[in-house]
Parts: sequence; structure tokens; C-alpha cells
Amino acid sequence: MSAQQIYDHAPLGAIIGYSDGTPRLPERHRRKLQAWERHNNKGQLVRKQAGASIGATGVPASFTLHEGDFASLAVIVLRVFKSFSVDSDLTFTVLRSPSAGSVLVFSHPGDAGELVHVADNRPAADEWLSRHGYPNAMLHEVTTEEVAADHVEGWVAW
Repeated sequence: MSAQQIYDHAPLGAIIGYSDGTPRLPERHRRKLQAWERHNNKGQLVRKQAGASIGATGVPASFTLHEGDFASLAVIVLRVFKSFSVDSDLTFTVLRSPSAGSVLVFSHPGDAGELVHVADNRPAADEWLSRHGYPNAMLHEVTTEEVAADHVEGWVAW
């Protein structure tokens, strides 16, 4: 899939893989493997941002993947995000979408809200929020209709 198709069709909370098409290098090539992983990895879709115009310059739409966290003594020290423009030349794949009944937790309502957690159900989302403190959080339960629409459109990984 193209980056534009991911932006248009992939649901927030989905695990998205991306690749430049080159084969994975052997583990012994550490530096080259690290460079390869910058263009061949996966992450959770946490944000979609519409395009904008700044003066005469147009900024294309984009989406952001959360690739992981680095922690020390159970405290997250660094969160790793990667953003892609819809005109990216990488190939993208929806590896997994949120299941029906799961609850998406957003940092706050509106377009500026970012997905911060995917819980299995509403009680799990409430419990997670009690420990992580997002006072303006917005919860969205994934419905069976949303999951069925993804399957009909063919955007869920097989």
C-alpha cells in the first residue's frame, strides 16, 4: 500500500509495517542493519494530520507511528515516533487492526488528540487512565461495524 492509502483507510491503533524493499542484512552488520531498520520497521498508527498551506507552500498530509519506548526502572524515558508524508515512496502494510470491543484512548479530544493507548475493553481503559493521568482523555470504543467496514474495504491484513 502507499502512504496515501494508509492515511485514507488505516484505522488509528493499527500496527503498520513499512519497507523500502531491500532485504534484511545479517546481524553481524550492526551499523548497516541499524540504517536498514530506519526504512524497514513497524509501529502503531497514533495520529493522522491533514495537509496545510503555509503561505505559498503546501505541506502534505501525514501520519505518525509509535515505534516503541525506552524505559528505566519502569519509567518511560524516551518515546520513539516516526512521521510519514502521504507522498512517501516506502511501501506500507496493515499488520493488525484494533479488534471490536477494544477502546482507543486519546490524549485529548479533537484533531490534535493523539492515540496514547489501546485497551482490550472499557474497564481496562479506565484502569490504565487511573495510572497514567490524562485529565482530558477521550475514549473511543471500536465497534463491530468499523471492523466489518475494514474487512469489506480489504484493508485488514490477512
